[in-house]
Amino acid sequence: MGSTEAATAAPQACQECALAPGQADALVALSQNAGWNQVAADWRFMLQQGRGVGFADQAGRPVASAIHWPVGGRLDWISMVLTHTDWRKRGFGTRLLQRCIDAATASQRAAGLDATELGRPLYATMGFRELYTLARWRLERVGVPTDVPAGIAIRAATAADIDALAGFDRLYSGMNRATLLAHLVGRAPRVAMVATAGGKVRGYVLGRDGRTASQIGPIVAESDAVALALLSRAVAAADLPVMLDVPDRHAAIGAWIAAAGGTAPRRFWRMVLGDAPGLDDPRCLYAIAGPELG
Repeated sequence: MGSTEAATAAPQACQECALAPGQADALVALSQNAGWNQVAADWRFMLQQGRGVGFADQAGRPVASAIHWPVGGRLDWISMVLTHTDWRKRGFGTRLLQRCIDAATASQRAAGLDATELGRPLYATMGFRELYTLARWRLERVGVPTDVPAGIAIRAATAADIDALAGFDRLYSGMNRATLLAHLVGRAPRVAMVATAGGKVRGYVLGRDGRTASQIGPIVAESDAVALALLSRAVAAADLPVMLDVPDRHAAIGAWIAAAGGTAPRRFWRMVLGDAPGLDDPRCLYAIAGPELG
């Protein structure tokens, strides 16, 4: 669709519609237009877990989107608030975002999201408050391996670990995302690793494939040393380049990536509308799953 064609089209040429998992392949074009990293498997998973709303042009092609899905009894995650560049400044994104907010409110849930610099001002006007900032790091090569702390063992994570990983994750992420963790273990088994000591989980790392780079995350761990040991091994196992989204408070992670030649060209702001206990505390959250997944 050319910009001249879109500019001459009346706003009513697009209709609001529900988005379904079967549209995942078509929706990749929308995230690609924005320069984002998602593949069809990401769209399909999110739409299977929650509800997607969008606008489609007269040919049925999606031109705007938003998705919300539950990540706990009291929290909805909002993501993929996108409008194709040819159709911006028509209010599509704001209308779809409001649909997601209304659905969360009706279910008595808070709404969380990770805002880009472009979306942050809009979310603030709608009542979202900032919790913390994140840097998106991109790494083209493997960094120096870090030592495994004494008493810690790192091994591959499998489907048999999901319950233990989910229980550990709930303590530190502010979310309930067993389904997501199972999905990621299946998506990138080479990257999926768990750190244990005394028969208990002390940290884990997961990842997935992406359109332009492998995504590493989430990384949840009890200490910097465990997180760095998991990170260095995950990067070595992943297809390069890799990207990961790290809360700014974790300077040790950023320093390791920078030492390996990584750069942080983008930033995100974790924001919430309502009360979501635990979501504001990234002490043990060393990398998120990605803005679209929380």
